[in-house]
Amino acid sequence: MQNKMRVSVLASLVLVVSLVALFAPQCQAQGWEAVAAAVASKIVGLWRNEETELLGHECKFTVKPYLKRFQVYYKGRMWCPGWTAIRGEASTRSQSGVAGKTAKDFVRKAFQKGLISQQEANQWLSS
Repeated sequence: MQNKMRVSVLASLVLVVSLVALFAPQCQAQGWEAVAAAVASKIVGLWRNEETELLGHECKFTVKPYLKRFQVYYKGRMWCPGWTAIRGEASTRSQSGVAGKTAKDFVRKAFQKGLISQQEANQWLSS
């Protein structure tokens, strides 16, 4: 599924670059290379792989874009290897909002499994 998402994102990128090339006035090779580099940098910035700490446990966090009905959405995943097999997941159109929703999903699941107390969950969720 991840390969399909990357293929669709790359196909969209090729389409956007092609449309820009068709409708933009002729530019020098150097100018075109700068535009291509800027677009590529922006696309690469859509993916995030990070590590964080949650209540003293090392956790991993990823955000990956995907296309749905010609709109970019973001899927977040959070897990804490060595502590639990629980995975927090969220999907939203907001790149910045998906991180918070993913972490809240993880904390909710950890609370339901008894790994986090009510007090710890409330403190973390309110911070």
